[in-house]
Formats: sequence, C-alpha cells, structure tokens
Amino acid sequence: MRRKIIWTVAAAACLAGSLLFPASQTRADETMMKFEQNKAIVRDYLDAIVNKSNMSGFDTFFADDVVFNETRNFREQYPARMQAIRSAFPDHHLIVRDQIAEGDKVVTRVTFHGTHSGAFNGIPATGKQVEWSGIAMDRIANGKVVEMWHVQNIAALMQQIATKPPPALPK
Repeated sequence: MRRKIIWTVAAAACLAGSLLFPASQTRADETMMKFEQNKAIVRDYLDAIVNKSNMSGFDTFFADDVVFNETRNFREQYPARMQAIRSAFPDHHLIVRDQIAEGDKVVTRVTFHGTHSGAFNGIPATGKQVEWSGIAMDRIANGKVVEMWHVQNIAALMQQIATKPPPALPK
C-alpha cells in the first residue's frame, strides 16, 4: 500500500511538472517574441526613416510625444537634422550591426557610411568615403518608439574629413 502511494505521488509530481513546463515555456516564448517585435520596430524605422528618408512613415514608428536625447521636440527637429546630414553625405546609409532587447528597450549598434560631398560642420566637401559608428537605445511602448537615446562617434567622422592631420598625442 505504501509503495502504491509513493508511485501515485511520484506520478502526480511528474504530471504536474509536465503541465507547468509548457505554461512557463509559453511565457518565455511570448517574451522572446515581444523582444523580437521591438527589435524589428527599431530596424524598420532605421531603414525607412534614416536610410530611405521616408518621413511619411514617421507616425508609424514614433509616438506623438517621442523624446530624443531628453528633448521633446524631435518631430520638429528631425527633418532639419537629416537635411544637414543628407546635404553633406547624400549617399548616407546605416547598417545595423547588433541588437539587444531587454524589457521595453532595444539597443542597436550601427555603422554609418557616406561620401563627404557637401560642407559639414564648416568643413567643405572632400569627396572622401567615410564610416563612423553609433549606438541607439530606444524605448518601445504600444508598438511605437517613445524615447530615444542616440550617440554617434562624430570625432571619428571629423578626423576622416579633416583637411589637416590631427595633432600628435604627447609621449
């Protein structure tokens, strides 16, 4: 009798474990799917808005009150920012190198490419092919970007288009 009780308890424990595993696996799958959806939102806006300058897609990707680097008027500032980049680097293009999602945030490492064909930060066109890196962290809510923190290695870009070499480092 005691052996039967032990087997019954063991069988019930195994059955309960097999019932719990799919439930926890489903939650993990849903979380991973959400991370992948958030990463896709960022990849898609980088391609549509940054690479293709498709401003008609702005409302698709960004919340009405999206915040960029702690500034609330991103929607008004962005066209002028991109115009400055596009006039200096008409073939400006970025490539996504890495993405990591955690919670409601997506971190994306990118490389920018372009030809310096117009004045940039007071430096006239050099015709040089340039490449510089950047990191973006975007917070997603309800399928849209609500906050953005972006940095670019502008020092590397400026070094590439400089007309005179940078000063030597002290020994």
